[in-house]
Amino acid sequence: MRRTRAAVVGAVTLSLVLSAAACGGGTSGAGSNENPRTLTYWASNQGASIEVDKEVLQPELDKFEKQTGIKVKLEVVPWSDLLNRILTATTSGQGPDVLNIGNTWSASLQSSGALLPWDAKNFEKIGGKDRFVASSLASTGIQGQDPAAVPLYSMAYALYYNKKMFADAGVTKPPATWDELVATGKKLSKDGKHAIGVEGSNLANNIHQVFVLGKQHGADFFTPDGKADFTSDGAVAAVEQYVDLMAEHKIVAPGNAEYAQNQSLSDFSNDKTAMVLWQTASATFASQGMKEDEWGVAPAPVLSGTPGQGRATNSMAAGINMAVFKNTKNIDGALEFVKFMTGDEEQKILNKAYGSIPPVSSAQQDPAFNTPALTVLRETLATSAAALPQVPEESQFETVVGTAVKELFAEAAAGREVTTETVRAKLEKAQQQMPKK
Repeated sequence: MRRTRAAVVGAVTLSLVLSAAACGGGTSGAGSNENPRTLTYWASNQGASIEVDKEVLQPELDKFEKQTGIKVKLEVVPWSDLLNRILTATTSGQGPDVLNIGNTWSASLQSSGALLPWDAKNFEKIGGKDRFVASSLASTGIQGQDPAAVPLYSMAYALYYNKKMFADAGVTKPPATWDELVATGKKLSKDGKHAIGVEGSNLANNIHQVFVLGKQHGADFFTPDGKADFTSDGAVAAVEQYVDLMAEHKIVAPGNAEYAQNQSLSDFSNDKTAMVLWQTASATFASQGMKEDEWGVAPAPVLSGTPGQGRATNSMAAGINMAVFKNTKNIDGALEFVKFMTGDEEQKILNKAYGSIPPVSSAQQDPAFNTPALTVLRETLATSAAALPQVPEESQFETVVGTAVKELFAEAAAGREVTTETVRAKLEKAQQQMPKK
């Protein structure tokens, strides 16, 4: 039996309390250590464990200290705690100098006023804005404002498939469209196994999937002026299509309705499901004992044709951003540290370690990021990924619509019919919970 410890990858959902906490405005004492030769850094848990992250990061922080004389005090914060820690820091002022945030949080955290704006002057101090891939920069804050963070690790969704299960079912290639995925899925769903895994109770993952399907159906979930628009025909079609993988087509096991902690990846690694849609999953599979030649990767499906922009979008632009509390007592040191972490050398080292893609264009040229698996992800980020809505209410969107999808999966798992009308009703309820503009 393969090991089932999953790496914690990607961003988690912000809670509804964010907007309330954000009303407190900027912090008054971030960077509790006033020694100008010391920085505090909250790193998100990117590896298979916190200890793994320390093993990856500490040698690089020691290198930074040797180069600059600035010591970095590292704390790796689990995703389950990171949000609350950040919220407390924005209101109490007792936070780090530099921190990692999920890129989908950028706009919501920006509205708190606690993070350093990355204007042209600050970007110049870390080598310039044009070093970063455009799709990664699109997830750094509210459009029309200076970004609240800079990209650190980039990720994209792809379709991972089990080569042996495909061969045993006589399937010769991964599906490229949703119709092909359903047809392939019916061949693979047999003998107690199912074709594809989902995380039905994972609110953030639900949003990532239905956002992409929404783009394919011509829906954005927000109007151009930032108002919630969850009940458009395209949004309803997107949610219904995703839930129908379980409700109508029955190529997802009913138990997946309760998954929220990467159980779908464990099922995939243990040959219980043949496919999974996930962001940058190779390191996770390796941590679970799956050999690289046992799985393949292909672009996530589209409605028809090939992946691209607009209706052919097949991934959200996933990743981790790096932010600075704007009232740090060591702004120069913080900027120097961000410059170091986003420099070509460190981008190669860190993204290799985590199986992610450098958001710095020049670092992507390293052969390590040109493997078959990472090439798919890199091309997806460059050509067919889109940023989640960069509006202050993005966190509430993740919560209320993610919950609606969760509840619909629960209905499907219980054998109750999921219809266009029931989907629209759930989305209407979600929209009513959004702040009024």
